[in-house]
Amino acid sequence: MEAIERKGSVTKSKGIPMDDALALAGFGTCNVVLILVSGTILASFLLEILGVSYIIPVIGQDLDVTTKEKGVLSAVGFAGVIVSSHLWGFLADTHGRRKIIIPALLISFVISVISSFTPYFWVIVCLRFLVGFFVSGPSAATYAYLGEFHSRKNASRAIMGASVVFGTGGILLPGLAYIVINQGWELPIPLLGIIYRPWRLYFIVCSLPGLISALILLRFPESPKFTFSQGDTKQAIDAIQWVHRFNGCCRKTAPLQIESIQEDEEDRLEREKRALLRNTKGCLALMRLVWNQTAPLFMAPHLRKTVIVCILQFGTYLAAHGMFMFFPEIVNQLVIVKESDMGAATMCRILEQYGNFSVTNEESEGSQMMAPAAFQLSFVLELIYAVGFAVIGVIINAVGRLPLLVFIFETCGVAGLLLFVVDVPTAVIWLYIVFLCSGYTAVMVNAIIVDLYPTSLRAMAVCIALMIGRLGSVVGSNMLGILLEENCELTFGIASVLLVICGILVFFIPNINQRVQSKTVS
Repeated sequence: MEAIERKGSVTKSKGIPMDDALALAGFGTCNVVLILVSGTILASFLLEILGVSYIIPVIGQDLDVTTKEKGVLSAVGFAGVIVSSHLWGFLADTHGRRKIIIPALLISFVISVISSFTPYFWVIVCLRFLVGFFVSGPSAATYAYLGEFHSRKNASRAIMGASVVFGTGGILLPGLAYIVINQGWELPIPLLGIIYRPWRLYFIVCSLPGLISALILLRFPESPKFTFSQGDTKQAIDAIQWVHRFNGCCRKTAPLQIESIQEDEEDRLEREKRALLRNTKGCLALMRLVWNQTAPLFMAPHLRKTVIVCILQFGTYLAAHGMFMFFPEIVNQLVIVKESDMGAATMCRILEQYGNFSVTNEESEGSQMMAPAAFQLSFVLELIYAVGFAVIGVIINAVGRLPLLVFIFETCGVAGLLLFVVDVPTAVIWLYIVFLCSGYTAVMVNAIIVDLYPTSLRAMAVCIALMIGRLGSVVGSNMLGILLEENCELTFGIASVLLVICGILVFFIPNINQRVQSKTVS
């Protein structure tokens, strides 16, 4: 690597690797703002998709819907995410991360506003499918976009920092629902034939973080690693210099001048592939481009990595998201048993004897208010997530990703298995909460994917893994709905054993036991 020259107040570097060029830009205000915005984008996905769960109990006052139809509404957002994940990965890797994130967030906001004023249930279902379709792209491309603004030393830490913001959004989810939905006001709109109530406003409130993030990103450039992989060295250097100026806006720093960036073998092969595809026109070019973006993930040398990360995400989402669907009902039932002194019993025995999820409370159907206990329990879980993400972000470089992943997977899996034998109600509640904390691993696996794959395949790899993971959410929630009352042990047994298996599979991720080393720029 060639040396860096200092002339007067100008820091000038000749041809250097991309990672060292990003290190020269420093870590400061720009990086912090980008982490906050990225975390807000991830939180907007949570609000848009999972926020519907707080609307379902109160929607019956305005729309005549059955329990099955409510189930459709709760799952349709994930369906949109699964359907679109591959497309967004392809577009993000071929057209750019920023070009995908901003338009998709703006479109999802518009659709949310429209769904807020729709008088027909099935139209709302279709619109929520479209919201899931469009919000899927930013939720995956953000990981690649954020990681590509940081050197290898800081990439994982930056992604975990965004996850802390994401966790904070999770804390706000039940609080926001309580503040917005638990209101008694109503506004008749005769022109549309609806009475505008708080649950309709909640659609718009959940989409506001995405809108704000999109507007902020209008001032940010495309990621330097992506533009460099496309052969645009000048734009990549301009982006790095922009980051350096942003970081130095509050203090006097020498201007950064980079003459060139060294091209490695990955960048050269990517540039040659793009040149070949540009010479092919029509549908054949598109099909070839899609094939070239997807097929390498399932071929050597990436096949083993792809299979492992997909299984890890499937297990994580099945347990953390799928098993979360009945979280308020299950924990409320456990609390009732605990406070009524009905005696010692395991969770499944309590649910079999005292739980009745098939019966609908007629009183709650006609009310637009929700029980505070549901919000409180969700708040506790989300608070644990936010604190956990912060701790992981601090210790991940020192401890290493392998020990953390194995510890979380195995601890959560064992907690799920202990639910079969522990019969103290308080302990059962906390074991259930620990079991649901397996969601920590989803973000960590995404951070690992950013390191495992080359720039040209990175966003596609994240999207494919998330698509499989969200399929796990659908499988888990349906498995819970079908088997919970008839075979509770089998339901939690499948999820718990899968987490234990995931903890073993972590050892087979290439280079997972190597910690990110600090690089000194000379």
